[in-house]
Amino acid sequence: MNVTETSVENILENKGLPEGIWTQCKKCEQLFLQKDFEENFMVCPKCGYYTRIDSQKRIEFTVDEESFKEMDNDLTPVDFLDFPGYADKLKNSSLKDAIITGEAKISGYNVVIGAMDFSFMGGSMGSVVGEKIVRAVERAIKKKCPLIIISSSGGARMQEGILSLMQMGKTSAALAKLADNGLAYISVLTDPTTGGVAASYAMLGDVNIAEPGALIGFAGPRVIEQTIRQQLPEGFQLSEFLEKHGMVDIVVERKNMKDILTKVLKFFVKK
Repeated sequence: MNVTETSVENILENKGLPEGIWTQCKKCEQLFLQKDFEENFMVCPKCGYYTRIDSQKRIEFTVDEESFKEMDNDLTPVDFLDFPGYADKLKNSSLKDAIITGEAKISGYNVVIGAMDFSFMGGSMGSVVGEKIVRAVERAIKKKCPLIIISSSGGARMQEGILSLMQMGKTSAALAKLADNGLAYISVLTDPTTGGVAASYAMLGDVNIAEPGALIGFAGPRVIEQTIRQQLPEGFQLSEFLEKHGMVDIVVERKNMKDILTKVLKFFVKK
């Protein structure tokens, strides 16, 4: 349901409606019923803008209903370096870290899956993220099933210094072990997937799938332009550009993601 382009706050104030009824596209500012917006997988039906979604909603959109069983949810980050402000940021978040992992089913196929959450410190990869991914790999090997990681991250977590950067090698080594066991790793890249995450596990999938319009790369376009002092091609580092140049295998709309994952799983898993 569409309404005129005015602010959510004005509608709620004028109509006396409770929060949670309406939502507003962050790009075109069109208003929609929250229910209708979620049924469209939180993609704006007017301008096609992909709203960033949290890890729980990502799991809900991807796996079979009530099949997800979270694991390692007791792991929490530690302020090893006594980095200014880090402890307060951890304390003030409703999330324990930037990824949730667990076992689930997708169209009946058993998988181990992880979904990153950009709302937790920009989806940054710290020691807990790395450890949970390694444990997810180990679980996939134990269960003899594919691994899926849905990335959304600004990169390594500077508040943990070298301990964060170590996770790049740690997760990459774990994925090599997964491959040695003949098990598939499917990587789903969403907006944004950058920095140390893009330079490690996010780009190591047997199949790399991206959502439309996602920013994917190590350094951002502005940093690259300032470094090489050249203007970058239009759409540089967006998922469609990367697909055209062989960096991702396929760009898939969010509403079709589960169907495509099912087809990929059917290829890799022999029932």
